[in-house]
Amino acid sequence: MGDSVTRIMVAVNESSMKGYPHPSISSKGAFEWTIQKIIRNNVSAFNLLFLHVQVPDEDGFDDMDSIYASPEDFKNLNQRDRIRGIHLLEYFVNRCHEIGVVCQAWIMQGDPKEVICHEVQRLRPDFLVVGSRGLGPFQKVFVGTVSEFCWKHAECPVITIKRKPDETPQDPVDD
Repeated sequence: MGDSVTRIMVAVNESSMKGYPHPSISSKGAFEWTIQKIIRNNVSAFNLLFLHVQVPDEDGFDDMDSIYASPEDFKNLNQRDRIRGIHLLEYFVNRCHEIGVVCQAWIMQGDPKEVICHEVQRLRPDFLVVGSRGLGPFQKVFVGTVSEFCWKHAECPVITIKRKPDETPQDPVDD
């Protein structure tokens, strides 16, 4: 087999639950599954590529009512989003270093479905791992699903990892 390294892209996002500035349940589950079921003890044979896509806020408003009265307000908003993205990736990079897996991580902005598929096309990983909330057909219509889009459109094999039933929040749309 030679000395080739398997490159696994892992799309990660932060939790959507208020007051929970951590990796989403689905992202964390997909990462842990990848470590336990694919990498196992063979850390030198893999390179993990973590991609976090931040969705730009089109109107400049968060989930809370805020008033933005100057360009500086938007700079602060962008800086806060950047810090949150870095904090998210820091979790995954630290975990990789703890177990000895080589990794890279970066943040992009845009529509997660499109950006993930573009980065797959650009970087050509051996496969893509994405978490899934396991939404039903009715919920998918209103919320959409990044994992399903990637499964259909990414130019590499895609492994979708559903979150465990006991990890599902009260509102299954939350992650």
